[in-house]
Amino acid sequence: MFRIKKLDIFITKQFGLLFLGTFFICLFVLMMQFLWRYVDEMIGKGLSMEVLAQFFWYMGLGLMPQAFPLAILLSSLIAYGNLGESSELTAIKAAGISLMQSMRSLIVFVCLIAGISFFFQNIVVPYANRQFAQLLISMKQKSPELEIPEGIFYDGIPNSNLYVEKKDLKTGKLYGIMIYRQSHTYEDQTIILADSGMLQSTEEKMHLLLTLWSGEWFENMRSQDVGGTAEVPYRRETFAHKTIVLDFDGGFNLADMAGIAGDATSKNVVQILTDLDSIRLAHDSIGRAFYHEACNYTLFAAQLPAEDSVRLKATPVEEMPDIDTLYAHLNKDQQRDVTRIAARQAQNAANDLDMKSDYAKYFNRNERIHMIEAIGKFTLALSCIIFFFIGAPLGAIIRKGGLGVPVIISVLVFIVYYIFENSGMRMARDDNWTVWFGKSISTLVLAPLAVFFTYKANGDSTVFNIDAYKMLVMRMLGLRMKRNIAWKEVIIDEPKYRMDATMLQTINEDIAIYSESHKLLRWPNPINVFFKAGDDHEIEHINDVLETAIDDLGYTRNKRVLHELNNYPILATHAHTRPFGRKWLNIISGLLLPLGIFFYFRMLRFRFRLYRDLKEINNTSNRLLPLIQELAEKQKDTLVDETYKDYTKLEIQQNDGDNQAEQDK
Repeated sequence: MFRIKKLDIFITKQFGLLFLGTFFICLFVLMMQFLWRYVDEMIGKGLSMEVLAQFFWYMGLGLMPQAFPLAILLSSLIAYGNLGESSELTAIKAAGISLMQSMRSLIVFVCLIAGISFFFQNIVVPYANRQFAQLLISMKQKSPELEIPEGIFYDGIPNSNLYVEKKDLKTGKLYGIMIYRQSHTYEDQTIILADSGMLQSTEEKMHLLLTLWSGEWFENMRSQDVGGTAEVPYRRETFAHKTIVLDFDGGFNLADMAGIAGDATSKNVVQILTDLDSIRLAHDSIGRAFYHEACNYTLFAAQLPAEDSVRLKATPVEEMPDIDTLYAHLNKDQQRDVTRIAARQAQNAANDLDMKSDYAKYFNRNERIHMIEAIGKFTLALSCIIFFFIGAPLGAIIRKGGLGVPVIISVLVFIVYYIFENSGMRMARDDNWTVWFGKSISTLVLAPLAVFFTYKANGDSTVFNIDAYKMLVMRMLGLRMKRNIAWKEVIIDEPKYRMDATMLQTINEDIAIYSESHKLLRWPNPINVFFKAGDDHEIEHINDVLETAIDDLGYTRNKRVLHELNNYPILATHAHTRPFGRKWLNIISGLLLPLGIFFYFRMLRFRFRLYRDLKEINNTSNRLLPLIQELAEKQKDTLVDETYKDYTKLEIQQNDGDNQAEQDK
């Protein structure tokens, strides 16, 4: 039976407070990053505080589900990092409570947050997206003179399309202006060309004043004739300066929701599944119609006589004459006309196929976007649980609290998640990947990491022991740390200087014999290196004796001795004999010629270094031996004096005992 214990309350309280703080920090960061996309829509529009408050409110509601996973990752890292840094996690494990048992209350808490995240995505976020999109469109229409882009037609002004080649943001002037105005029908159009101009709003914000310089005015005059003529008269005017008044409500009015409600981001799961059936049904029906139309389509280009045309249409398809035969019976003028008509019909057919292809791509893209939104509501909620099982074990392994290391790790993990999530979404949307694979690739990548980190943390693994990785890299590169023997404040037993001096003398003799017999400066036989055993037990023995003497002399109080001890190099006892300790690895590296050459020269480098190290050991021992022998003599005199004092004290105690015994008699 699950019971709430004091430890659960303690850990949940620590995590909950951190989650609240990190959640608002993450939400603020996401809002600022999101705000840069729409900052141009807000500056200089004269928006009221109420509109701005609604803008930020709906933006925050829409970004809350994205802030949940990042806040859980960061807060769990900091919480368990603090527990590990203050040794509280060690005390918990010493009490017989495993890491998973300490996380059980947080697992329930995180699952609750995941449920809240799904609720927001399914209920709150669609509503917030609708309201946010409506506000954004309304803000774009607030001041069109600031919104007009360069190089494309702008249709934000009713009954007008405005093209601007270039605009000056400092002066507000527009250059290379082209305006298409339409009042009722396509025959009632006005085309205005101008070299430059300026667009401004009136004081009541109900009209726009368009001032133009050096331009031409082309206007179709609606024909009053009913005589059947197809020609439409027009008027042309050249002007140096002209002012046009355009109807436009510049006040802040909410845009129509008709085009927004159909967006997939504005629907919940039930609405998406319902609309998916409608989209697929419409897509299939239109596809079948296109297919039947293509099957029944026949391209006739020959202008045959009437009797031949009737006869040709009545002929079954399998009995149709050859096209080349029909073409050969035509004269030159007919062949030229037929070729021109066939080319025009082929171009029309190609344009028709392009239009149908774009239409089919739109339906397919719309269907995939709806599926992406439906799946994303579940995967984003699931990422809250995955991020917790990444953050909490990492915090227990790293044992670093605060906002330093946890923030760096959280950012790195979230960047990896964002790259896979965004790339998968784009690939699924563009029909390069299946929707399920594209939306689940981030989960497939991070879920094994969560399992791995949880397993390692539960087993007290040192997978993130930086010192261990540092030593491994240094060993691979042939680097080593300098010996560092520090002064000890408290010394219980003095070093045995006479014994240490004897060991150093023995080491010097062994080094001389070893250098004479092994010839380290010679190149060894590659066959012996890679295909035969080559353990160097003599160097191992020299190193063991040397480390024993250094360890004993490290307890000295003489600073000169400590200084000389730090001059002893740290020996590598195996790297100068063969690349690896296992025989089969040496054989493989020897058979792979480029790899074998690399390891052979690496081994030569270690042999030369060992030669220099042995010379350094010999020289250091020669400098150190006189000091040690001097300290040994002092230690001997001190021992003799202490022995004499102890003997004298014992003799006095015995005499006092005899005198006391005589007095008692």
